Amino acid sequence: MGLKIAIQGIKGSNHHQVAKEFFGQNIELVECLSFDKMIDHLLNGTADKGVMAIENSIAGSIIPNYNLVCQNKLHIIGEHYLNIHHNLMVLNGQTIDDLEEVRSHPMALLQCMDFLKQYPHVKLVEDVDTAETAKQIQEGQLRHIGAIAPKAAAELYGLTIIAPEIQTIKNNATRFIVIKKQNKVLPKEEINKASLRFITDHKRGSLATVLNVMSDCNLNLTKIQSLPVIETPWKYAFFVDVTFGQYDHFAKAKSLLEIMSEDFTVLGEYKNALLP
Repeated sequence: MGLKIAIQGIKGSNHHQVAKEFFGQNIELVECLSFDKMIDHLLNGTADKGVMAIENSIAGSIIPNYNLVCQNKLHIIGEHYLNIHHNLMVLNGQTIDDLEEVRSHPMALLQCMDFLKQYPHVKLVEDVDTAETAKQIQEGQLRHIGAIAPKAAAELYGLTIIAPEIQTIKNNATRFIVIKKQNKVLPKEEINKASLRFITDHKRGSLATVLNVMSDCNLNLTKIQSLPVIETPWKYAFFVDVTFGQYDHFAKAKSLLEIMSEDFTVLGEYKNALLP
């Protein structure tokens, strides 16, 4: 049996697709219905690595997941982008006119809102996972209920797609990170991206100074996200992704940032994935 890969969701979900694309087919899937449960599997050793959605090109960052990675001292060892395709699926023989409810993950519902607004009589119900909703419909033979899920879920659970590709914006991609309890050390020449977390003081221009150091060291800032520091009201931590052409440039910036900022942490050093 291959690596044990923990995902949020079940077979047929987008997380499952990413696990297959990143690790190949020879994996043992550890299905979890929450990100917290996925983290537990990594921490107690019942999974080797995990796949976690971190941001979407439409809906933005999945903010709680930043804190999950940091608070549990996990390491980002890779990333993967997946084009997202949302499909409305039902039991065989059902039509859109039969629907009373549509269920899916809240992010999927949000990304299909223009389509769903055409059917104001249909109740929208948030669920823990796209594929799990499809599975429930098949197992319970639930009539008058539709699921928004990937095509693979319809194939796995024997449902009929009655409206394909219903996402509002067709160019819809999600970035996933691959996480592990222990850091995976790549040769420095293969590393060209890093994820960082740090806190700046309240002095005027503190963040600008940090960003200038990154620029001076030839780092390209690809993401910045601020989150409150829970223990200290009105203080913020910054989560940053940077890319670079040479590891030496990053090493220099890292040594400076350790001095200039508070609670500086490297969340991961890995290969920059190609955009879809």
